[in-house]
Amino acid sequence: MVEAFSIEAVLNSALSLFVIMGPFASIPVFISVTKGMKQAERRLASTKAIVTAAGVLFVFLFFGPLILQSFMISIADLRIAGGIVLTILGIELVLGLSLHKKYKFTAAITLLGCPLLSGPGVIVTTMIFVETYGYLATTVAAIIALFVSWLVLSSSDVIHRLIGQYWVDTISRITGLLLVAVAIGFIINGIRTIPAV
Repeated sequence: MVEAFSIEAVLNSALSLFVIMGPFASIPVFISVTKGMKQAERRLASTKAIVTAAGVLFVFLFFGPLILQSFMISIADLRIAGGIVLTILGIELVLGLSLHKKYKFTAAITLLGCPLLSGPGVIVTTMIFVETYGYLATTVAAIIALFVSWLVLSSSDVIHRLIGQYWVDTISRITGLLLVAVAIGFIINGIRTIPAV
């Protein structure tokens, strides 16, 4: 059942999406692939990454149910599967692991948008929020999360200089811990909503 539109729902959804996108965790990757660029070029690169992430996010936001129906997947299935994926991503951030390959600049910006920003976790979460809060609240929340993520990426060099690598890594690990907490909630809710046989 879709809840009524509310500012609280938008803010909660936006915060969750921002945490799952984890732009702070992408700062070291972004800095490495844009090394030597001017500020304007770096900002353009961050815009391309966010546009890619937005494209993937909104395709699943509006057409996710059709995709689910095609594969005969229920929301309960999606919550549990998404929770497992988010748990893995969160553990990766907390432990500082890297389960993805390293790519050169030709593909890095696209891959920064997807799957690093709009990966499986964001896709699953977006579809769940549509089911819970409706299209309007989820769309507004997604725009907010994408915009704040763009601000983080476009200011990545400044952030890196101000707080240093240690705090960038610390923020990434805190983000990962929050991500695992969100994931556990998805799994629990998914189990609860499984129809009784």
